[in-house]
This record gives sequence, structure tokens and C-alpha cells, in this order.
Amino acid sequence: MPLRDRFRGHRAIVMGNGPGLVATDWSLVRGEATLGTNRIYLLRDTMGFDPDMYCCVDGLVLEQFYAEISALPSLKLLDWRIGGRFLRADRRTVFLPEIPDFAFHGDLLGGWNHGYTVTFAALQAAFYLGFDRVILIGVDHRFRVKGPPTREVTSHEPDRDHFVPDYFGRGVRWHLPHLAGSERAYATARAAYLRAGREILDATEGGALRIFPRMSLQEALTLPGPEKAGDLLRAAIQAEG
Repeated sequence: MPLRDRFRGHRAIVMGNGPGLVATDWSLVRGEATLGTNRIYLLRDTMGFDPDMYCCVDGLVLEQFYAEISALPSLKLLDWRIGGRFLRADRRTVFLPEIPDFAFHGDLLGGWNHGYTVTFAALQAAFYLGFDRVILIGVDHRFRVKGPPTREVTSHEPDRDHFVPDYFGRGVRWHLPHLAGSERAYATARAAYLRAGREILDATEGGALRIFPRMSLQEALTLPGPEKAGDLLRAAIQAEG
């Protein structure tokens, strides 16, 4: 994926899948460089766009929804071990191996670490691309469902922990969150960005995460410094594929 450091001096938005997305003003996001995750495409009609890039490292998501993921026009970065069983590599589908050591890997050519949350993988992708400022939305870091972290469960009721009730609706298998592990991953990502003179901001509406500086999305987008890069990213992806 020859886009390394192409977007220095620019910003990107990484989208989680929490209920905070419901309150997002999507008019602020359109035209920005965007990295979506997991089932973000279920919000396509509300957003009015598909993310420029898409990350998925969860084997259960890939196994159950590979047909939907395959149809995405986004540049897709997927877990190699599971994704390679259900999808084929092409100009818009890149498989990356998981590096088992718990660390932030800014050079995707060697792989990435999953860090208990797909957002950690997306932050590694944004770093590889060179973005100097990453703004998080939809990373609520709050779940009503309880149980042992990472346990596989089958949903028996509407999903109240994501942006739509059928996200992980009845009959869908998914992994319970590991909030403590995710916080470790986020702290590792923040340190890596700071060492490189870059930053991660959290603009999630009503989010509970306290690892990154928090502000509204409008405030984050009006800060001086890194510029909008949506057109640049889309053009680069089109040129490569």
C-alpha cells in the first residue's frame, strides 16, 4: 500500500460505531478524510457517503458480514487470518497480518496490532498515511452489556451499544468489549502520536473515554494546523486502484 506519509500536514476523522454517532452533525464530516470501521456502512444513508478507508480486524464481523464489506467502495484494510478466508485481495482490499506483541505499529507494511479495539488498528493506519491530526467520533467507550471481556456471545435482543439496534441484533455473534485493554491501546497510540509530533483528539458526542483531549467536532475542525484532506485521499486511492 504505497501511501505512506502521503498526508503529512493534514487531518483525518476515524469513526467508531458507538451511539454517539447518532448526534453527529454529518455536514461537518463530508469532505473530510474518513476512516470507518466494522459496520459503519449501516449509517450510509444518514452520513451521505461511504468512508474513504475502512478497517476491520474482528473475525466474527468479517465472517458474518463479508458480503457487505466486500461491496464497499472504500479502500479496505482487513485482518489477514480471517478476512483472507472470505474475501479476495484486489486493488481496494488489502490484508494485513496481526503482529502479536502489544504495541503501536506505524509501519503497516509489517502488519498491525489489534489492541482490543478496531479503533487502535485504524489509528495505526492513519499514522502510516501520515496524518498529523486524527479526530475520533463514535468512540463512546461505554457498554450496557456486561460479561467477561472478549467472550463470544450471541445477541438475543436489539443492540443498545451501537448506533442502530440491528448493528449486532438478534442472532448475531460478537465479542464482548475489553474496555481496560482498549484504554491501554489508546494510551499507547496517544504516546506514539505525541512522539512523532502529531495528535489524536476525541470529538465523540457524550463519550466516556478520557485518554485523549476532548472537544466538540466543530471545535476540532476549526483548530489551526492540519488541513482537510478528503479530496486528496480520494484522489490518491483512485490513482492507486
